[in-house]
Amino acid sequence: MKGSSELASLGPLRNGGRVIIIGGGPGGVSCALALHRISGQLNRKVNITILENKEFATERQYNQCVGVLSPPIATLIEEQLGIPFPYHLARQYIQGYILHAGNEQILLEDTGQPSIALRRVQFDSYMLEAVKKLGIRVIQTRVVDLEFFQDRVVAYTESLPIKGDVVVGAWGMDDGSAMIFNRVAGYQHPDSLSSIVTKYHPGEEGMARFGSYIHAFLPRHPRIEFGGITPKGNHLTINIAGKTVDSQLMNEFLDMPNIRRVLPNFSVAGKRDRGDLQFFKGRFPCSLAKRYYGDRYVIIGDAAGLVRAFKGKGVTSAVRTGIRAAEVILNHGISETSFSYYYDKANQDIIRDFPYGRMMRFLTIFMSRLRLFDPVLRAARSNSDLHNALLDAVSAHDTYRNVLLNVMKPHSISAVLSETAKSYLALPFKSKHFPDDVYLDKTLK
Repeated sequence: MKGSSELASLGPLRNGGRVIIIGGGPGGVSCALALHRISGQLNRKVNITILENKEFATERQYNQCVGVLSPPIATLIEEQLGIPFPYHLARQYIQGYILHAGNEQILLEDTGQPSIALRRVQFDSYMLEAVKKLGIRVIQTRVVDLEFFQDRVVAYTESLPIKGDVVVGAWGMDDGSAMIFNRVAGYQHPDSLSSIVTKYHPGEEGMARFGSYIHAFLPRHPRIEFGGITPKGNHLTINIAGKTVDSQLMNEFLDMPNIRRVLPNFSVAGKRDRGDLQFFKGRFPCSLAKRYYGDRYVIIGDAAGLVRAFKGKGVTSAVRTGIRAAEVILNHGISETSFSYYYDKANQDIIRDFPYGRMMRFLTIFMSRLRLFDPVLRAARSNSDLHNALLDAVSAHDTYRNVLLNVMKPHSISAVLSETAKSYLALPFKSKHFPDDVYLDKTLK
Protein backbone atom coordinates (compact mmCIF):
# COMPACT_ATOMS: atom_id res chain seq x y z
CA MET A 1 0.00 0.00 0.00
CA LYS A 2 1.24 3.47 -0.84
CA GLY A 3 2.16 5.74 2.07
CA SER A 4 0.39 9.07 2.65
CA SER A 5 3.37 11.08 1.36
CA GLU A 6 3.52 9.06 -1.85
CA LEU A 7 -0.24 9.36 -2.38
CA ALA A 8 0.07 13.12 -1.95
CA SER A 9 2.87 13.29 -4.51
CA LEU A 10 0.68 11.38 -6.98
CA GLY A 11 -2.17 13.85 -6.66
CA PRO A 12 -2.82 16.77 -9.04
CA LEU A 13 0.45 18.30 -10.23
CA ARG A 14 1.34 21.07 -7.82
CA ASN A 15 2.96 24.44 -8.32
CA GLY A 16 6.48 23.90 -9.64
CA GLY A 17 5.61 20.43 -10.97
CA ARG A 18 7.68 18.99 -13.81
CA VAL A 19 6.34 17.20 -16.90
CA ILE A 20 8.50 15.31 -19.39
CA ILE A 21 6.91 14.73 -22.81
CA ILE A 22 8.55 12.17 -25.10
CA GLY A 23 7.66 13.17 -28.66
CA GLY A 24 7.14 16.56 -30.30
CA GLY A 25 4.40 15.61 -32.75
CA PRO A 26 0.78 16.84 -32.56
CA GLY A 27 -0.03 14.80 -29.44
CA GLY A 28 3.00 15.82 -27.41
CA VAL A 29 2.79 19.48 -28.41
CA SER A 30 -0.96 19.59 -27.71
CA CYS A 31 -0.37 18.15 -24.26
CA ALA A 32 2.30 20.80 -23.60
CA LEU A 33 0.07 23.63 -24.82
CA ALA A 34 -2.87 22.37 -22.76
CA LEU A 35 -0.66 22.05 -19.65
CA HIS A 36 0.57 25.62 -20.15
CA ARG A 37 -2.92 27.00 -20.67
CA ILE A 38 -4.69 25.11 -17.85
CA SER A 39 -1.90 25.69 -15.31
CA GLY A 40 -2.14 29.41 -16.03
CA GLN A 41 -5.87 29.31 -15.33
CA LEU A 42 -5.14 27.49 -12.04
CA ASN A 43 -2.41 30.02 -11.17
CA ARG A 44 0.24 27.30 -11.05
CA LYS A 45 3.65 27.22 -12.64
CA VAL A 46 4.45 23.98 -14.46
CA ASN A 47 7.84 23.17 -15.96
CA ILE A 48 7.40 21.33 -19.25
CA THR A 49 10.14 19.67 -21.30
CA ILE A 50 9.57 18.12 -24.74
CA LEU A 51 12.13 15.58 -25.94
CA GLU A 52 12.05 15.15 -29.73
CA ASN A 53 14.75 13.53 -31.83
CA LYS A 54 13.58 14.79 -35.23
CA GLU A 55 14.22 18.22 -36.73
CA PHE A 56 10.96 19.24 -38.41
CA ALA A 57 12.03 22.75 -39.45
CA THR A 58 14.50 21.48 -42.06
CA GLU A 59 11.77 19.26 -43.63
CA ARG A 60 14.25 16.42 -44.00
CA GLN A 61 11.86 14.10 -42.19
CA TYR A 62 9.15 12.35 -44.20
CA ASN A 63 5.95 11.58 -42.30
CA GLN A 64 3.94 8.65 -43.67
CA CYS A 65 0.70 10.32 -42.57
CA VAL A 66 -1.29 11.36 -45.65
CA GLY A 67 -1.80 14.75 -44.01
CA VAL A 68 -5.55 15.36 -44.27
CA LEU A 69 -6.87 17.24 -41.23
CA SER A 70 -10.63 17.20 -40.83
CA PRO A 71 -13.04 18.96 -38.47
CA PRO A 72 -13.02 19.69 -35.58
CA ILE A 73 -9.19 19.93 -35.57
CA ALA A 74 -9.17 23.71 -36.19
CA THR A 75 -11.60 24.31 -33.33
CA LEU A 76 -9.55 22.13 -30.95
CA ILE A 77 -6.33 23.97 -31.75
CA GLU A 78 -7.76 27.48 -31.54
CA GLU A 79 -10.20 27.13 -28.64
CA GLN A 80 -8.49 24.55 -26.41
CA LEU A 81 -4.81 25.17 -27.20
CA GLY A 82 -5.00 28.91 -27.74
CA ILE A 83 -3.01 29.19 -30.97
CA PRO A 84 -4.17 30.04 -34.52
CA PHE A 85 -4.82 27.12 -36.84
CA PRO A 86 -2.22 27.21 -39.66
CA TYR A 87 -4.56 27.72 -42.61
CA HIS A 88 -1.60 29.18 -44.50
CA LEU A 89 -0.13 25.66 -44.72
CA ALA A 90 -3.14 24.31 -46.60
CA ARG A 91 -2.26 22.77 -49.96
CA GLN A 92 -5.78 21.66 -50.84
CA TYR A 93 -9.30 22.02 -49.48
CA ILE A 94 -11.04 18.67 -49.87
CA GLN A 95 -14.55 18.91 -51.34
CA GLY A 96 -15.48 15.27 -50.89
CA TYR A 97 -14.61 11.69 -51.72
CA ILE A 98 -15.01 9.29 -54.61
CA LEU A 99 -15.29 5.72 -53.37
CA HIS A 100 -14.30 2.91 -55.74
CA ALA A 101 -15.35 -0.67 -54.93
CA GLY A 102 -15.83 -3.60 -57.28
CA ASN A 103 -17.14 -2.31 -60.60
CA GLU A 104 -18.77 0.77 -59.11
CA GLN A 105 -17.85 4.21 -57.87
CA ILE A 106 -19.82 6.87 -56.06
CA LEU A 107 -19.33 10.56 -55.44
CA LEU A 108 -19.63 11.43 -51.74
CA GLU A 109 -20.00 15.19 -51.56
CA ASP A 110 -18.92 16.67 -48.23
CA THR A 111 -21.19 19.64 -47.55
CA GLY A 112 -19.74 20.47 -44.12
CA GLN A 113 -16.56 22.30 -43.21
CA PRO A 114 -13.90 21.05 -45.64
CA SER A 115 -10.94 18.91 -44.64
CA ILE A 116 -7.50 20.37 -45.28
CA ALA A 117 -4.63 18.56 -47.00
CA LEU A 118 -1.16 19.73 -45.98
CA ARG A 119 2.38 18.49 -45.44
CA ARG A 120 2.60 16.89 -42.00
CA VAL A 121 6.23 17.89 -41.50
CA GLN A 122 5.26 21.56 -41.96
CA PHE A 123 2.32 21.20 -39.59
CA ASP A 124 4.50 19.51 -36.97
CA SER A 125 7.12 22.25 -37.32
CA TYR A 126 4.46 24.96 -36.86
CA MET A 127 3.10 23.30 -33.72
CA LEU A 128 6.56 22.81 -32.21
CA GLU A 129 7.47 26.45 -32.84
CA ALA A 130 4.27 27.48 -31.05
CA VAL A 131 5.42 25.87 -27.79
CA LYS A 132 8.91 27.36 -28.12
CA LYS A 133 7.39 30.85 -28.37
CA LEU A 134 5.69 30.24 -25.01
CA GLY A 135 9.01 29.44 -23.38
CA ILE A 136 8.40 25.69 -23.16
CA ARG A 137 11.70 23.83 -23.30
CA VAL A 138 12.27 21.63 -26.36
CA ILE A 139 15.39 19.45 -26.49
CA GLN A 140 16.38 17.68 -29.69
CA THR A 141 17.54 14.36 -28.33
CA ARG A 142 16.61 10.70 -28.08
CA VAL A 143 15.46 9.02 -24.86
CA VAL A 144 17.55 5.92 -24.10
CA ASP A 145 16.14 4.84 -20.73
CA LEU A 146 13.70 5.66 -17.91
CA GLU A 147 13.69 5.14 -14.16
CA PHE A 148 10.70 5.53 -11.87
CA PHE A 149 11.12 6.42 -8.21
CA GLN A 150 8.69 7.06 -5.38
CA ASP A 151 8.95 10.82 -5.79
CA ARG A 152 10.11 11.34 -9.40
CA VAL A 153 10.85 9.93 -12.82
CA VAL A 154 14.14 10.33 -14.69
CA ALA A 155 14.45 10.25 -18.48
CA TYR A 156 17.96 9.45 -19.64
CA THR A 157 18.75 10.94 -23.03
CA GLU A 158 21.69 11.04 -25.41
CA SER A 159 22.53 14.52 -24.10
CA LEU A 160 21.54 14.80 -20.40
CA PRO A 161 19.20 13.28 -17.78
CA ILE A 162 15.85 15.03 -17.28
CA LYS A 163 13.98 14.80 -13.97
CA GLY A 164 10.23 15.12 -13.71
CA ASP A 165 7.15 14.27 -11.69
CA VAL A 166 5.33 12.60 -14.57
CA VAL A 167 6.19 11.50 -18.10
CA VAL A 168 3.86 11.65 -21.12
CA GLY A 169 4.52 9.21 -23.97
CA ALA A 170 3.76 10.73 -27.36
CA TRP A 171 6.20 8.88 -29.62
CA GLY A 172 3.72 7.60 -32.19
CA MET A 173 4.86 4.22 -33.53
CA ASP A 174 8.54 4.53 -32.64
CA ASP A 175 9.86 1.10 -31.63
CA GLY A 176 12.72 2.42 -29.50
CA SER A 177 10.53 4.29 -27.03
CA ALA A 178 8.03 1.43 -27.01
CA MET A 179 10.75 -1.03 -25.99
CA ILE A 180 11.85 1.22 -23.11
CA PHE A 181 8.31 1.49 -21.71
CA ASN A 182 7.78 -2.24 -22.23
CA ARG A 183 10.84 -3.00 -20.12
CA VAL A 184 10.24 -0.52 -17.31
CA ALA A 185 6.42 -0.45 -17.16
CA GLY A 186 5.07 -3.53 -18.96
CA TYR A 187 3.61 -1.45 -21.80
CA GLN A 188 2.68 -3.38 -24.96
CA HIS A 189 2.29 -1.49 -28.23
CA PRO A 190 -0.99 -1.72 -30.17
CA ASP A 191 -1.54 -3.98 -33.15
CA SER A 192 -0.90 -2.11 -36.37
CA LEU A 193 -1.44 -2.06 -40.11
CA SER A 194 1.41 -1.33 -42.50
CA SER A 195 1.22 1.44 -45.07
CA ILE A 196 3.14 2.41 -48.19
CA VAL A 197 3.05 6.02 -49.38
CA THR A 198 4.36 7.67 -52.52
CA LYS A 199 4.02 11.00 -54.33
CA TYR A 200 3.15 11.49 -57.98
CA HIS A 201 3.50 14.80 -59.85
CA PRO A 202 1.13 14.85 -62.85
CA GLY A 203 1.82 18.47 -63.76
CA GLU A 204 -0.33 21.58 -63.38
CA GLU A 205 -2.86 20.52 -66.01
CA GLY A 206 -3.10 17.03 -64.53
CA MET A 207 -3.73 18.38 -61.01
CA ALA A 208 -6.47 20.68 -62.33
CA ARG A 209 -8.09 17.72 -64.08
CA PHE A 210 -7.88 15.54 -60.95
CA GLY A 211 -9.79 18.08 -58.85
CA SER A 212 -10.26 18.45 -55.10
CA TYR A 213 -11.66 15.04 -54.25
CA ILE A 214 -9.94 12.17 -52.48
CA HIS A 215 -10.31 8.87 -54.33
CA ALA A 216 -10.69 5.94 -51.91
CA PHE A 217 -10.34 2.35 -53.14
CA LEU A 218 -11.47 -0.99 -51.69
CA PRO A 219 -9.65 -3.40 -54.01
CA ARG A 220 -10.25 -7.12 -54.14
CA HIS A 221 -6.57 -7.83 -53.58
CA PRO A 222 -6.23 -10.18 -50.57
CA ARG A 223 -3.41 -8.15 -48.96
CA ILE A 224 -4.52 -4.58 -49.68
CA GLU A 225 -7.29 -3.48 -47.33
CA PHE A 226 -7.71 -0.01 -48.77
CA GLY A 227 -5.95 2.60 -50.85
CA GLY A 228 -6.26 6.30 -51.52
CA ILE A 229 -5.21 9.11 -53.83
CA THR A 230 -5.19 12.56 -52.23
CA PRO A 231 -4.61 15.90 -54.01
CA LYS A 232 -2.04 18.12 -52.26
CA GLY A 233 -1.32 21.25 -54.25
CA ASN A 234 1.30 20.28 -56.84
CA HIS A 235 1.20 16.50 -56.37
CA LEU A 236 -0.93 13.49 -55.51
CA THR A 237 -0.24 11.40 -52.42
CA ILE A 238 -0.93 7.71 -53.05
CA ASN A 239 -1.20 5.26 -50.16
CA ILE A 240 -2.19 1.66 -49.49
CA ALA A 241 -2.62 -0.20 -46.20
CA GLY A 242 -2.84 -3.77 -44.96
CA LYS A 243 -1.24 -6.17 -42.51
CA THR A 244 1.75 -6.92 -44.77
CA VAL A 245 1.85 -4.36 -47.58
CA ASP A 246 5.19 -3.70 -49.28
CA SER A 247 6.65 -1.95 -52.33
CA GLN A 248 5.68 -4.83 -54.62
CA LEU A 249 2.06 -4.48 -53.56
CA MET A 250 2.20 -0.76 -54.23
CA ASN A 251 3.39 -1.51 -57.75
CA GLU A 252 0.52 -3.97 -58.18
CA PHE A 253 -1.90 -1.33 -56.90
CA LEU A 254 -0.55 1.23 -59.36
CA ASP A 255 -0.96 -1.30 -62.18
CA MET A 256 -4.68 -1.82 -61.53
CA PRO A 257 -6.69 -0.46 -64.49
CA ASN A 258 -9.04 1.65 -62.35
CA ILE A 259 -6.06 3.25 -60.57
CA ARG A 260 -4.36 4.11 -63.87
CA ARG A 261 -7.57 5.67 -65.17
CA VAL A 262 -7.84 7.97 -62.14
CA LEU A 263 -4.20 9.15 -62.20
CA PRO A 264 -3.72 11.93 -64.79
CA ASN A 265 -1.01 11.38 -67.42
CA PHE A 266 -0.01 8.13 -65.72
CA SER A 267 -0.26 5.69 -68.61
CA VAL A 268 1.60 6.03 -71.88
CA ALA A 269 0.82 3.24 -74.31
CA GLY A 270 0.08 1.00 -71.32
CA LYS A 271 3.49 1.67 -69.73
CA ARG A 272 4.92 4.21 -67.33
CA ASP A 273 8.26 5.26 -65.92
CA ARG A 274 8.49 4.40 -62.22
CA GLY A 275 11.95 5.84 -61.72
CA ASP A 276 10.75 9.05 -60.03
CA LEU A 277 8.41 7.35 -57.53
CA GLN A 278 9.87 6.96 -54.07
CA PHE A 279 8.11 4.65 -51.62
CA PHE A 280 7.94 5.28 -47.87
CA LYS A 281 6.79 2.72 -45.35
CA GLY A 282 5.01 3.28 -42.07
CA ARG A 283 2.50 1.85 -39.62
CA PHE A 284 -0.62 3.00 -37.81
CA PRO A 285 -2.41 1.39 -34.86
CA CYS A 286 -5.59 -0.66 -35.12
CA SER A 287 -6.08 -1.66 -31.46
CA LEU A 288 -5.51 -0.34 -27.95
CA ALA A 289 -2.11 -0.68 -26.32
CA LYS A 290 -1.77 -2.47 -22.98
CA ARG A 291 -0.66 -0.69 -19.81
CA TYR A 292 -0.65 2.71 -21.47
CA TYR A 293 -0.76 4.46 -18.09
CA GLY A 294 0.52 3.85 -14.55
CA ASP A 295 1.97 5.75 -11.63
CA ARG A 296 3.77 8.81 -13.03
CA TYR A 297 3.21 8.03 -16.71
CA VAL A 298 0.49 8.23 -19.35
CA ILE A 299 0.70 7.48 -23.08
CA ILE A 300 -1.35 9.31 -25.71
CA GLY A 301 -2.30 9.16 -29.40
CA ASP A 302 -0.95 6.46 -31.71
CA ALA A 303 1.38 5.04 -29.04
CA ALA A 304 -1.65 4.25 -26.86
CA GLY A 305 -3.73 3.06 -29.81
CA LEU A 306 -6.19 5.83 -28.93
CA VAL A 307 -7.18 6.62 -32.49
CA ARG A 308 -10.31 6.12 -34.52
CA ALA A 309 -10.62 2.38 -35.07
CA PHE A 310 -9.55 1.06 -38.52
CA LYS A 311 -8.42 4.37 -40.01
CA GLY A 312 -8.80 8.12 -39.96
CA LYS A 313 -8.32 11.22 -37.78
CA GLY A 314 -5.02 10.20 -36.21
CA VAL A 315 -3.92 13.82 -35.74
CA THR A 316 -7.25 14.84 -34.21
CA SER A 317 -7.11 11.89 -31.80
CA ALA A 318 -3.54 12.76 -30.82
CA VAL A 319 -4.54 16.36 -30.07
CA ARG A 320 -7.61 15.29 -28.10
CA THR A 321 -5.80 12.68 -26.00
CA GLY A 322 -2.96 15.13 -25.34
CA ILE A 323 -5.46 17.67 -24.00
CA ARG A 324 -7.24 15.02 -21.92
CA ALA A 325 -3.98 13.80 -20.39
CA ALA A 326 -3.11 17.38 -19.41
CA GLU A 327 -6.51 17.85 -17.76
CA VAL A 328 -6.10 14.68 -15.68
CA ILE A 329 -2.52 15.57 -14.65
CA LEU A 330 -3.49 19.03 -13.39
CA ASN A 331 -7.00 18.40 -12.06
CA HIS A 332 -6.98 14.83 -10.76
CA GLY A 333 -3.55 13.28 -10.35
CA ILE A 334 -0.63 11.38 -11.85
CA SER A 335 -1.31 7.97 -10.29
CA GLU A 336 -2.44 4.85 -12.11
CA THR A 337 -5.78 5.17 -10.29
CA SER A 338 -6.32 8.72 -11.56
CA PHE A 339 -5.47 7.80 -15.13
CA SER A 340 -7.56 4.61 -14.93
CA TYR A 341 -10.67 6.50 -13.92
CA TYR A 342 -10.39 9.96 -15.46
CA TYR A 343 -8.25 9.36 -18.56
CA ASP A 344 -10.06 6.20 -19.63
CA LYS A 345 -13.39 7.85 -18.92
CA ALA A 346 -12.44 10.88 -21.03
CA ASN A 347 -11.49 8.62 -23.95
CA GLN A 348 -14.62 6.46 -23.95
CA ASP A 349 -15.69 7.98 -27.28
CA ILE A 350 -12.65 6.28 -28.84
CA ILE A 351 -12.56 3.11 -26.73
CA ARG A 352 -16.23 2.20 -27.13
CA ASP A 353 -16.02 2.49 -30.90
CA PHE A 354 -13.23 -0.09 -31.24
CA PRO A 355 -15.52 -3.16 -31.44
CA TYR A 356 -17.55 -1.46 -34.17
CA GLY A 357 -14.36 -0.47 -35.98
CA ARG A 358 -13.13 -4.08 -35.95
CA MET A 359 -16.52 -5.25 -37.19
CA MET A 360 -16.42 -2.64 -39.97
CA ARG A 361 -12.92 -3.66 -40.95
CA PHE A 362 -13.72 -7.37 -41.29
CA LEU A 363 -17.01 -6.61 -43.04
CA THR A 364 -15.20 -4.35 -45.51
CA ILE A 365 -12.54 -6.98 -46.24
CA PHE A 366 -15.17 -9.71 -46.70
CA MET A 367 -17.34 -7.62 -49.02
CA SER A 368 -14.36 -6.38 -51.06
CA ARG A 369 -13.08 -9.90 -51.67
CA LEU A 370 -16.50 -11.10 -52.88
CA ARG A 371 -17.35 -7.96 -54.86
CA LEU A 372 -20.42 -7.34 -52.73
CA PHE A 373 -19.99 -3.57 -52.65
CA ASP A 374 -21.43 -3.04 -56.15
CA PRO A 375 -25.11 -3.12 -55.08
CA VAL A 376 -24.29 -1.12 -51.92
CA LEU A 377 -22.80 1.75 -53.95
CA ARG A 378 -25.67 1.68 -56.45
CA ALA A 379 -28.23 1.75 -53.63
CA ALA A 380 -26.39 4.59 -51.89
CA ARG A 381 -26.97 6.89 -54.87
CA SER A 382 -30.64 7.17 -53.91
CA ASN A 383 -30.62 6.10 -50.26
CA SER A 384 -29.51 8.96 -48.01
CA ASP A 385 -28.72 6.77 -44.98
CA LEU A 386 -26.40 4.55 -47.02
CA HIS A 387 -24.83 7.59 -48.67
CA ASN A 388 -24.17 9.23 -45.30
CA ALA A 389 -22.81 5.97 -43.87
CA LEU A 390 -20.30 5.65 -46.70
CA LEU A 391 -19.28 9.32 -46.37
CA ASP A 392 -18.84 9.03 -42.59
CA ALA A 393 -16.83 5.82 -42.94
CA VAL A 394 -14.45 7.27 -45.53
CA SER A 395 -14.14 10.78 -44.08
CA ALA A 396 -14.10 9.74 -40.39
CA HIS A 397 -16.78 12.33 -39.61
CA ASP A 398 -18.76 9.94 -37.38
CA THR A 399 -18.28 6.82 -35.27
CA TYR A 400 -18.34 3.36 -36.77
CA ARG A 401 -21.23 2.55 -34.46
CA ASN A 402 -23.38 5.17 -36.18
CA VAL A 403 -22.10 4.07 -39.60
CA LEU A 404 -23.23 0.49 -38.94
CA LEU A 405 -26.56 1.66 -37.53
CA ASN A 406 -27.27 3.53 -40.78
CA VAL A 407 -26.23 0.55 -42.88
CA MET A 408 -28.43 -1.85 -40.88
CA LYS A 409 -31.63 0.18 -41.14
CA PRO A 410 -34.40 -1.92 -42.76
CA HIS A 411 -34.88 0.39 -45.73
CA SER A 412 -31.10 0.46 -46.32
CA ILE A 413 -30.93 -3.33 -46.34
CA SER A 414 -33.98 -3.45 -48.61
CA ALA A 415 -32.35 -1.04 -51.08
CA VAL A 416 -29.17 -3.16 -51.23
CA LEU A 417 -31.15 -6.39 -51.71
CA SER A 418 -33.13 -4.76 -54.50
CA GLU A 419 -29.96 -3.71 -56.33
CA THR A 420 -28.47 -7.18 -55.79
CA ALA A 421 -31.53 -8.78 -57.35
CA LYS A 422 -31.38 -6.42 -60.33
CA SER A 423 -27.74 -7.29 -60.95
CA TYR A 424 -28.38 -11.00 -60.72
CA LEU A 425 -31.39 -10.94 -63.04
CA ALA A 426 -29.53 -8.83 -65.59
CA LEU A 427 -26.81 -11.50 -66.05
CA PRO A 428 -27.13 -14.25 -68.66
CA PHE A 429 -28.34 -17.57 -67.26
CA LYS A 430 -24.88 -19.17 -67.66
CA SER A 431 -23.09 -16.27 -65.96
CA LYS A 432 -24.84 -15.85 -62.62
CA HIS A 433 -21.76 -14.60 -60.86
CA PHE A 434 -19.78 -11.41 -60.38
CA PRO A 435 -16.86 -11.04 -62.83
CA ASP A 436 -13.37 -11.21 -61.37
CA ASP A 437 -11.34 -8.97 -63.63
CA VAL A 438 -13.77 -6.59 -65.31
CA TYR A 439 -13.46 -2.88 -64.61
CA LEU A 440 -16.29 -0.70 -65.88
CA ASP A 441 -16.41 3.08 -66.06
CA LYS A 442 -19.49 4.39 -64.30
CA THR A 443 -20.97 7.85 -64.48
CA LEU A 444 -20.90 9.61 -61.14
CA LYS A 445 -24.36 10.40 -59.95
